[in-house]
Amino acid sequence: MKVVITGALGHIGSMLLREFPKYFPGADIIMIDNLLARRYCSLFDLSDYCNYQFIEGDVTVLDLNNAVIDADVVVHLATITSAANNYHIREKVALANFSSTQIMSRLCHKYNVPIIIVSSTSVYGSQSGVMDEERSFDNLKPQSPYAESKLKEEKLLFKYGERGLKFSICRFGTVCGVSPGMRFQTAVNKLCWQAVMGQPLTIWRTAQYQKRPYLTIRDAVAAIIHIVKQQLFDATLYNVLTQNMTVNDLITIISKHINDVEISYVDSEMMNQLSYEVSNERFKNTGFKFRGNVEKSIQETIKVLLNSGKRIVSVNQV
Repeated sequence: MKVVITGALGHIGSMLLREFPKYFPGADIIMIDNLLARRYCSLFDLSDYCNYQFIEGDVTVLDLNNAVIDADVVVHLATITSAANNYHIREKVALANFSSTQIMSRLCHKYNVPIIIVSSTSVYGSQSGVMDEERSFDNLKPQSPYAESKLKEEKLLFKYGERGLKFSICRFGTVCGVSPGMRFQTAVNKLCWQAVMGQPLTIWRTAQYQKRPYLTIRDAVAAIIHIVKQQLFDATLYNVLTQNMTVNDLITIISKHINDVEISYVDSEMMNQLSYEVSNERFKNTGFKFRGNVEKSIQETIKVLLNSGKRIVSVNQV
């Protein structure tokens, strides 16, 4: 087994690097990451049961022919996320997300290598009812540059699929939980960080009681491994999420572990995004069992952030 992972040192990739050897011992794992986030710790203490090779650089610049040519699968995780903060870097988001996917898809098609693309449930946008994968592209309403780029990537994959590319697209919910390369700009992890640091929880003014899909890091990684094991490269979209929850649900859970949590309401360019729920039945019908728990992930994240069981206070210095 040879697997190529782009964005390998990030929140999802860093955990995948550690879980993959449990299911594919002896595999050759090619890790590609531009290290812009300087998550060097994602390379620490890797398994002795796989062979790792690290390639530093951007997939839009690197020559990756030799990496892909004899691979069994490519897991494409390289992306710019943080939907709330990327309005001002729209062109950068489009370049990093769509262009990198275009390049990796072209290489996989050229060498007949299946590819897993991680998209996002944020492509649904403002919707009523429970969303499933049957909704046509024309009926989706992405409300951020990140979501727009992901929808554009999905359409690209289906075009390559018509030419023979084997692929699977995972629309992930917002990922939460502890990993070596974890980030703190997405909803759950950001709220945990703010609570532990004694900062007010910044909540979009209209979002507190709106539902969103969330995905634990363990379910995210397990889903990717499931696709590889079952060879689910059937040109199919899959919603992958652990639970639909409101922001208020998250606050309630955090308040169980951190006392005197304060809330600060903020306006956002996404404040018109309405509540929506997403179904994960299609993916469960492939035999996958979601075993994650968002509340447990929050508890683990807070535990990691706490220093000797004491609350850390953030002090802004001039």
